[in-house]
Amino acid sequence: MTSVDKPTTTDPDAPRGDASRGAPAANGAHDPKAVTEAALFDAFGGVRGMVETVLPGLLFVTIFTINKDLHLSAIAALGVSLLLVAVRLIRRDTVKHAFSGVFGVAFGVVFAMMTGNAKDFYLPGMLYTLGLAIAYIATTIAGVPLIGLMLGPVFKENLSWRTRNPGRKKAYAKASWAWGLILLAKCAILFPLYWWADTTQLGWVLVALKIPPFLLAVYLTWVFLAKAPPPIDVFAEMEAEERAEEERKAAQAARPQPHDEL
Repeated sequence: MTSVDKPTTTDPDAPRGDASRGAPAANGAHDPKAVTEAALFDAFGGVRGMVETVLPGLLFVTIFTINKDLHLSAIAALGVSLLLVAVRLIRRDTVKHAFSGVFGVAFGVVFAMMTGNAKDFYLPGMLYTLGLAIAYIATTIAGVPLIGLMLGPVFKENLSWRTRNPGRKKAYAKASWAWGLILLAKCAILFPLYWWADTTQLGWVLVALKIPPFLLAVYLTWVFLAKAPPPIDVFAEMEAEERAEEERKAAQAARPQPHDEL
């Protein structure tokens, strides 16, 4: 059994806020809902991450609506994505959300340039959304909900929720179902538009659907996790074990040896 899954030896009847549970609010000084909100805000990029997600597509559809120039629209979208990454690098902020935006826009630009169809700028992102929806549902059915895999390290619990925290595993399963079904509903709107609508109609609908479904999924995730048992901080547990082992070795070294008494 790995360190993140091994059974705890603490009293099962101990209060949930006890340090033996290893939760972020182990000392009882933090509101679990606030801790969950902060972790979700960090994991999904917050307001800035949403802006970085929406801005390239919004710029593309705005320019294309005005002049129908695929090349100019694509270059502008890619340029603003690179600019957002550069700003984060200069500020020494995390770039994971900005980089994901750059890769998404770059795939869209390449695909649209290859086919000559401006609507294909959106197709890679739509396919990614569909694949992500399937992944959320499939992993939940398999008993390893994707949200748990994503947020476990954020909450410092890794995979301990799988075997040691069934209430939390259930919350992750509910959240993953929410994400999967919301993204599937989004795809059910966008893919028919890809075939039947023109580029500007598809683009404006896609921009409009960027934030609301995302916020709904994040909110539901917060609701489910805020009501779940606190996470088990496996990093704190391992550090405590290491300290206990060091203390044991120090005590053993300080203990008089038989030959010292002769």
